[in-house]
Amino acid sequence: MRTFFFIISVIIFQKSLANEADVIAAEAEAIDGDFYKITVTIRHKDQGWDHFVKGWQVLDSNGKVLGTHGLRHPHVNEQPFTRSSTMIIPANVNEVTIRAIDSVHEIGGNELLLYINKDTKNETD
Repeated sequence: MRTFFFIISVIIFQKSLANEADVIAAEAEAIDGDFYKITVTIRHKDQGWDHFVKGWQVLDSNGKVLGTHGLRHPHVNEQPFTRSSTMIIPANVNEVTIRAIDSVHEIGGNELLLYINKDTKNETD
């Protein structure tokens, strides 16, 4: 029984050696109204299906999740990688936090504060 417990401990330890996912760059491009194209670059030591980046989130200053971009597969040989998603950023939100989510640590790693330039929006109302 002790041998079995030791093997499980080693597997858990090996998984914890991989880093958390870090957001290393992001930008927001106004599209129309409150819609923005959010482009995010993430670095993570994906190890295959056992430990990979599952997605990223955009949060307002109160921690409310404004949008989530899910990822469907590991990016072992593509590091860092960049993906985009269109999301609604309410008119009263001038900055957002971008954070990555991985399959082992969930939330962690470096987050990025992104300023939303509302001056470039076409406001006709």
